Amino acid sequence: MAVATETPFHVLAVDDSLPDRKLIERLLKTSSFQVTTVDSGSKALQFLGLHDEDSPVSVHADQLDVAVNLIITDYCMPGMTGYDLLKKIKESSFLRDIPVVIMSSENIPSRINRCLEEGADEFFLKPVRLSDMSKLKPHILKSRCKEHNHQEQHQQSDSNSSESSNPTNNSSGDSSNSRKRKAADDEILPQTIRLRHS
Repeated sequence: MAVATETPFHVLAVDDSLPDRKLIERLLKTSSFQVTTVDSGSKALQFLGLHDEDSPVSVHADQLDVAVNLIITDYCMPGMTGYDLLKKIKESSFLRDIPVVIMSSENIPSRINRCLEEGADEFFLKPVRLSDMSKLKPHILKSRCKEHNHQEQHQQSDSNSSESSNPTNNSSGDSSNSRKRKAADDEILPQTIRLRHS
């Protein structure tokens, strides 16, 4: 009997400093994350399928060879700052749901607040510690729940539009929708529960 193994969450780590990049990569791998590192915001956008100029490439986030579940980026980088990268990700219709964590060695409350208001899920002060890694998984799980709810709403609106164009007995349509929702919940919940225990 084969045992199914979970695919590790994939984190894109962005930092212009090689020692900091190596540290965050080691911490993430120790915490069972799959890691890709890049040294600039523009390279991160290229990896994600976006150009600097906001024009999407033909690749969508769900069509990447390896889906990115979370982005962790340094704030202070030459060229594009972590804040600029955060804004571009949150402005993108197909990347905005990816959680973003900002790191900085400077504890500047106005900077932290600005990043959180722009949509950052977390702000870590450097040096990042192994204990910080435990804060990442809840953001990934939350974004997956949001993604699932968005897909469910989209499916529901599609079925509602087909029901309104084909008037039949509404009570059977309602029970069909609730069965679909229950089946979708059953598919998602065991995975979520399994991830919490890992």
